[in-house]
Amino acid sequence: MVKDLFERIQNNKGPLGKWASQAEGYYVFPKLEGDLGPRMQFHGKEILNWSINDYLGLANHPEVRKADTDAAIQYGAAYPMGARMMSGHTTYHEQLENELAAFVMKEAAYLLNFGYQGMVSIIDALVTKNDIIVYDVDSHACIIDGVRLHMGKRFTYKHNDLESMEKNLQRATKMAAETGGGILFITEGVFGMRGQQGKLKEIVAMKEKYNFRLLVDDAHGFGTLGKTGAGAGEEQGCQDGIDVYFSTFAKSMANIGAFVAADQDIIDYLKYNLRSQMFAKALPMIQTIGSLKRLELLRNSSEIKDKLWVNVNALQNGLKERGFNIGDTNTCITPVYLEGSIPEAMVMVNDLRENYGIFLSIVVYPVIPKGIILLRMIPTASHTMKDIDDTLAAFEAIREKLVNGTYKTIAEKTTVDVS
Repeated sequence: MVKDLFERIQNNKGPLGKWASQAEGYYVFPKLEGDLGPRMQFHGKEILNWSINDYLGLANHPEVRKADTDAAIQYGAAYPMGARMMSGHTTYHEQLENELAAFVMKEAAYLLNFGYQGMVSIIDALVTKNDIIVYDVDSHACIIDGVRLHMGKRFTYKHNDLESMEKNLQRATKMAAETGGGILFITEGVFGMRGQQGKLKEIVAMKEKYNFRLLVDDAHGFGTLGKTGAGAGEEQGCQDGIDVYFSTFAKSMANIGAFVAADQDIIDYLKYNLRSQMFAKALPMIQTIGSLKRLELLRNSSEIKDKLWVNVNALQNGLKERGFNIGDTNTCITPVYLEGSIPEAMVMVNDLRENYGIFLSIVVYPVIPKGIILLRMIPTASHTMKDIDDTLAAFEAIREKLVNGTYKTIAEKTTVDVS
């Protein structure tokens, strides 16, 4: 007997979906309103926002807003029509690619409509069934989904573990010798949950012993790390060793889109083989021209990145001084690890939002192990010292309630009020 395809979906909503009746509209799919920034509106109240990736505060920068507006007035939302290869190619797209390549110190670059879609397609284009992929077990979902398309062998290594990396490179080398293929090694410049930099310098050094090519997803490093903001590779002094560099515009650039940069011959190949770009409409002119302005500010306004790091250091040092566990982050991403259940976490976040006016991202199982609550904050250049002081005071208060069982008692007796 053939089952109804939807039977599984109707009976099992998944580890996150099962909380939808309590969570949706408040804990997940929340509606933040007002101008993007540290202070926004949530359920009719002003909140202090630590949950947007606008690292450099460019979303509401007056020059950025003007560039976006002017582009919209001149071109509208539709221009250009068609895929780049057919009818959607413009001088502005070429200009942005050239400037991005120079900024990250690569020969050439190619624009992508979306970061997630782009990474999936890059992996698919770079490898054949004879090639072997080696990647970090904690990789972002876009990398995992790209690897799932691979019809050949792939190996995961323990997160940022050099011994595990080498062990799996040895396995991949042996396998590639049998298949006649090559090896693609994938890591992130910055891991988005824990805030750790990938061990790029050490990975690049392994090229002296093993024959592989390195693809780096630097979504959170671009614009925030390195002397010029060129990312984790510049920060670690090994940008030359990154064969294929990828970043999205959705973080430091406060925009939609992404890019990939590499040697000219690799970019030439990708331009003609990236299915997600060949068969998709070109990046609209609003995003393209707007990104040129954002990149100009990245290059010429170092004080913005300096202010970001003043805030990052103040927040992270303040948390550590108060005994909070922020792991081993060495980037802007600021995780706070606490022990508790999902219901306790829901009560805690409700308390933070309703009584302390603080909005941040909550991460629970299955993204992290059971029994752990991760409160993830993204400091930006737009935050103030008062924002940081208010947040530190609130964190001390909620920790006490978690430790003394207040949140557990509430979670056991009631459903959190999300009205």
